[in-house]
Amino acid sequence: MPMPDPSIVRFRRAVASAYAELESRRQEVNDLNVFPVADGDTGDNMAMTLSAVLSELDRINGQHIDQIGRGVVVDAVARAALLGARGNSGVILSQIVRGAAEELASRPGELVDPILVAAALAKAADAAYGSVREPAEGTMLSAVRAMAHRVAHELAHMRTQRLDPGVEPAAQDWLLADVLERALDAGIEAVERGPEQLPALREAGVVDAGAYGLTVIVAGVIGALRGGDETPELEHHTAPAGALHHPHGHESSRFRYCTNFAVTGRDLEASHFIPRLEEIGDSVLVVGDPKTLKVHVHTDDPDRAVGLFEPAGEVSRLDVADMREQVAERDERLSADGGPALAECGVLAVVNGAGIGVLYEGLGAHVVDGGPTLNPSTYDLLAGVHAIDAREVLLLPNSPNVILAAERAAELSERPVTVVPTRSQQAAVPALLAFDSGRSAAENSTALREGLARVRTGGVAQAARDDAGGRFSAGDALGYVGEELVAWGDPATTLAAAIAGVAEGCEVLTCIAGDAPPLPREAVEGAVPSGVELDYHVGDQPAWWWLLSGE
Repeated sequence: MPMPDPSIVRFRRAVASAYAELESRRQEVNDLNVFPVADGDTGDNMAMTLSAVLSELDRINGQHIDQIGRGVVVDAVARAALLGARGNSGVILSQIVRGAAEELASRPGELVDPILVAAALAKAADAAYGSVREPAEGTMLSAVRAMAHRVAHELAHMRTQRLDPGVEPAAQDWLLADVLERALDAGIEAVERGPEQLPALREAGVVDAGAYGLTVIVAGVIGALRGGDETPELEHHTAPAGALHHPHGHESSRFRYCTNFAVTGRDLEASHFIPRLEEIGDSVLVVGDPKTLKVHVHTDDPDRAVGLFEPAGEVSRLDVADMREQVAERDERLSADGGPALAECGVLAVVNGAGIGVLYEGLGAHVVDGGPTLNPSTYDLLAGVHAIDAREVLLLPNSPNVILAAERAAELSERPVTVVPTRSQQAAVPALLAFDSGRSAAENSTALREGLARVRTGGVAQAARDDAGGRFSAGDALGYVGEELVAWGDPATTLAAAIAGVAEGCEVLTCIAGDAPPLPREAVEGAVPSGVELDYHVGDQPAWWWLLSGE
């Protein structure tokens, strides 16, 4: 087995330290986020970019840099940052990484020294500004430019500007830490100036989340170069609590979905797509190269945004977040003490009744309203996945008609999603009792599938039309066991037949009443066989008078 290359090991150590430092303040960065939309995910987005870089370094570690070449390593890292990026802050950070990396790759054979750091920071600042159509001062753009200017200005006053090939790694690390400490000082000053430059920050009483996050990252790198014991102390920035924290009237807030995806193909030209995206949204970023683009847009029509690129290449890594829900959740979090810890696994269920939604939420699931026909779009499902604070998500389509959309959402989602192909809303209710948010999606999927195998389902609905075979007329009751029609006609006898079929051999019968059932709860209780326990709920679903499950 080849030994890890020392250069890659040192580079990974610096990135890992930066990521760890950002993780320790991720929620703090999230809570500062007010510009361009107060959706509270800047820390998450920046962390995702660094996490992608770490994963790529782990993939190539063990290969010798002389064999694969510095340029190949840099290209791999830059592409990983691009593909891992999400949101404005994540995409801009990916361009900072790309700009710095490209400058480092352009000088093969040179040791990383103060002059090369200055050039890399300058290239990073140019790349960051170049990625944004209308740069806003007071943000992370200002911070990276201030860092670049400070190092360039102070080079003339540094005793050592270049390093000879024989320098000891420890001496190189200490020199680079000294250079980056100067950059960090400038970045901190830029963070503090932010509210003077950007009214949205001044009105909210905060500094810019992205700029502050960038200083946290640089502090982490310095800590790694200093051996992990001397990470610079940064002032904590606490966001004001309450729903009035975010400024009202931001232009971007008129659009609902923060939409991110990657496009791979040939001869891709970012400038070709930007005007077309600006017709359907704002906060548009399209960055990358002729083979790979990363797209970010705030829009009400994610489907149309994706459709603009499908003729040009393959769309992947789709992430759609409902910014209205994000803002509401963020305000609620800031109004309370602390916040929930990130779970290992979460559940997303498709429902179409207010009572069923409450029932699922009581079992620990998040819900997506499928509407009267229980038919949400792929983008509704992706927004639901994004809203869950968990590393992985189980997705319950709860209808045969939703399974394909659920599988497509799982395929496109950046977050790992496992589809458990539930075919009815009532099926997973008893099975969810086995769900454990501390276990992996694979473990929970197995437990749910085993639980579903022990559940028999059925229900009673109203006929929408006359039967071609003359069995029933529009308005009659239709009783099902599984997907088989077993009874029809009068509601009482049909309900009794459906309950008998579902409850046979079961210990517990769950009944979920719709929004206007023709019989009261007492009729259900009277039809339950002796020895079977009834678990009765009001689901308010529009299409079924009663949904039934037995276990």
